[in-house]
Amino acid sequence: MSRIRRINEFLRYDIWRLTSANLRSRKTKLAYGAVRTILLVIRGFGDKRLGDKAKSLTYSLIFTIIPILAMILAVAKGFGVQDMIERQLNASFLGGTNIVPVIMEMVQRYLDTAQGGVFIGVGILILLWAVYSFFSSVESAFNQIWNVQKSRSIIHQAVTYIAILFLIPILIIVSSGLSIALQTILAEFHTGPMSTMHEALHSGLIRLVQFVVCWLLFTLMYITIPNTKVKFLSALIPGVLMGTVFQLLQMLSVYIIVLLSRTSIVYGAFASVPILLTWLQWTCLLIMLGAEMSFAIQNNENFEYEHDLEKMSRRYKDYITLYLLSVIIRRFENDQQPLTAHELAVQDQLPLRLVNQLLSRLIETGLINELYNEQDQERRYQPALDTHLITVGMVFDRIDEQGNEEFLSGTSEQMQQFWQRFVEIKKTHSQLNQVYINQI
Repeated sequence: MSRIRRINEFLRYDIWRLTSANLRSRKTKLAYGAVRTILLVIRGFGDKRLGDKAKSLTYSLIFTIIPILAMILAVAKGFGVQDMIERQLNASFLGGTNIVPVIMEMVQRYLDTAQGGVFIGVGILILLWAVYSFFSSVESAFNQIWNVQKSRSIIHQAVTYIAILFLIPILIIVSSGLSIALQTILAEFHTGPMSTMHEALHSGLIRLVQFVVCWLLFTLMYITIPNTKVKFLSALIPGVLMGTVFQLLQMLSVYIIVLLSRTSIVYGAFASVPILLTWLQWTCLLIMLGAEMSFAIQNNENFEYEHDLEKMSRRYKDYITLYLLSVIIRRFENDQQPLTAHELAVQDQLPLRLVNQLLSRLIETGLINELYNEQDQERRYQPALDTHLITVGMVFDRIDEQGNEEFLSGTSEQMQQFWQRFVEIKKTHSQLNQVYINQI
């Protein structure tokens, strides 16, 4: 029990009290980062209700899967590879069911309806709106995971979603092209009948191509969909992990369909519907988990000293605020390049989350400005006022006055008089410990 308590104490507190600057060894940093990421994903699964988000996306996907496939098929027709889309569907676990012809018939019917609507263009607009609404729901879910409050503009969203729709057929073309190329190369090296080893090698290489394409698709999704800058490595790691699990899930679904072959004799294509719905829900859940993992990897440092920061005294917070402001002022007066929040945190081994919070407070009080550099896409900080005018009293006054005041209605006259005397004392007394409460 003592060992369990120590492990619990370590996972809840101690592991977050070591900043990246304290961890000298690269292996130690990777190990601590991996454990922190797992803890953040587990916490995020509950706190951000990823399961509910996956169910919501599944429900949305059920109604929009036909329009999305119709849009992808329309793009594929432009490339002349519409047959490849159907072959890929048949190559998936759906190929073992009777549902692919039904889906393709519905997709074709949807395209015909869109092209020959009662009003010119109405069918196409409905098709575009169905696709847009689904991707918008995905972006909203990703933004909530990343704590991003503002979505992209409609134009930016449209450009991003169209790029994704064009990318899917391109990846299918690349996958099919690589498969054909591998078949050709293996045929050149082995002219006779293929042995068991060559067949296994060929099957393995084809499967590897499918995995790589899936990794690319998941990685690009984690980079492009959130309305924030996502580092490539932060998207690549969950992209590879979730892409692998996705492929394994698809392989597992094939075996499940084989086991349920007797049921399909009785129910026909309807026997595949529960499997399809379950597969869609698990796919959406994998996407959400990957997005949470991407967020956790990139923002690992933001959770350092998390529990300690919640109990941080106002005096200690004021001290660090003044120190950060003094560093920014000194660098400005010495004509040095302004620092980023990460550089300010690493310089004195401070928690990045705390530094971001305090810099935001200094910006809101008008004491510093945020400078955005488009070349390196970094935000740096410098004084917003003449440095000879910034006093300690001014800093505390602006922090104290930040936010709304006197918004309470119906307060007593006694309380209003107390407020006026309190404001006067704050302005006229430099040593507040000389003022007793009963003197206000």
